Amino acid sequence: MKVAKPVIVLGIIVIVAGVIFHLQGQAKVGPESSFMYANPEWITYGQQIAISGIAIIGFGVFLKISKSNW
Repeated sequence: MKVAKPVIVLGIIVIVAGVIFHLQGQAKVGPESSFMYANPEWITYGQQIAISGIAIIGFGVFLKISKSNW
């Protein structure tokens, strides 16, 4: 069963979402009508989401490496 690749792709998607949320919190991207726009809380949320994405990618790489050792 190949689960490592989808997990890594999921991690990349989560990182991209975190970066977008971070930039919306800084008022760099997105519509001004968004509740995230220029909201300092979303700067932190975006960072936390991106870090979660990095952890997900790390787990996917771990799965890929551990499967190849079997």
